[in-house]
Amino acid sequence: MIENEFIPDLKLSSIPVGVVSWSAPSNIALVKYWGKKENQIPENQSISFTLDTCKTITKLYFSKRDTSDENYSFEILLDGENKPDFKPKINTFFNRIEAYLPFLKSYHFKIETSNTFPHSSGIASSASGMSALALCLMSVEKLMNPEMSQEYFNKKASFLARLGSGSASRSIEGDLIVWGKHNAIEGSSDLFGIKYPYEVHDNFKNYNDTILLVDKGEKQVSSTVGHNLMHSHPFAKTRFKQAEENITKLKAILKSGDLEAFIALIESEALTLHAMMMTSMPYFILMKPNTLEIINKIWSFRKETGLHISFTLDAGANVHVLYPENETEEIYNFIKTELVAYCQNGHYICDQIGFGAQKL
Repeated sequence: MIENEFIPDLKLSSIPVGVVSWSAPSNIALVKYWGKKENQIPENQSISFTLDTCKTITKLYFSKRDTSDENYSFEILLDGENKPDFKPKINTFFNRIEAYLPFLKSYHFKIETSNTFPHSSGIASSASGMSALALCLMSVEKLMNPEMSQEYFNKKASFLARLGSGSASRSIEGDLIVWGKHNAIEGSSDLFGIKYPYEVHDNFKNYNDTILLVDKGEKQVSSTVGHNLMHSHPFAKTRFKQAEENITKLKAILKSGDLEAFIALIESEALTLHAMMMTSMPYFILMKPNTLEIINKIWSFRKETGLHISFTLDAGANVHVLYPENETEEIYNFIKTELVAYCQNGHYICDQIGFGAQKL
């Protein structure tokens, strides 16, 4: 089994105390992952742009415990405040990864984390948060095993991050990441994300993502609940097949530079994701009226100008406005004058394609 290669095959040296820190980006899926099997295995493949500005910064302090027991010892702070309500999720994560990081119960951990964007508002804070924590834990293992290669480090970090949040597997590297075994993508795996290994046209380099914060509040339905609703969804099998076919189509689009085909595919993917939510049982709608207003404005502006502005959505109300760098001036002016009015308190984030996590 491939998982076994992530279990340390040598005795790790013991480090008494230390601190490591990483920033890890969020990501925005172009072909969406929605639905998962046991052990955080995706029902369908996905591909994402890694973001740059939207990220989680995590500092991990670790100290050897005098005696280890059956419980993990850790505390977690978000923006300097204790977050005991985060502890069950971290405890579940540690349970899932202990076989691969056998030192977890031997240390006390202090996890200090902060986001550059609103938490739980559909900008994949779990992706950046869990990838940042996984990278910190991998840095601890690397201190114990300095011979570890960078390739193995990244692959295992993605593998571990996936066990905390599926989309976190796509937040280790950049700029395009594929997660899920796909016959047309060499090296792809359900267990971890990989850098997209094929030619990408200049049209898709330095792409911009302006995130319009329509609703900065907590999501009505957690992603975990949404994913689980795909188990009994009447359209699930058709959706999974559609995603697989769209990855194949996107591979050709990324090579050719066909912006019109790119726009049609990613907007269809965004609306399909929300269609799955609206047709599950129970059903739910995460888009807000202003989400639809923004989408219609984008469609009208694109038709009038011929500019390559497009949108995608995550599992929330916020809108990711995507556009090539060489059209920034006109499109950004349109965003400021026509779209920002639909944002909560006029708030939005200017972001662009990023190239992965950074050790701090």
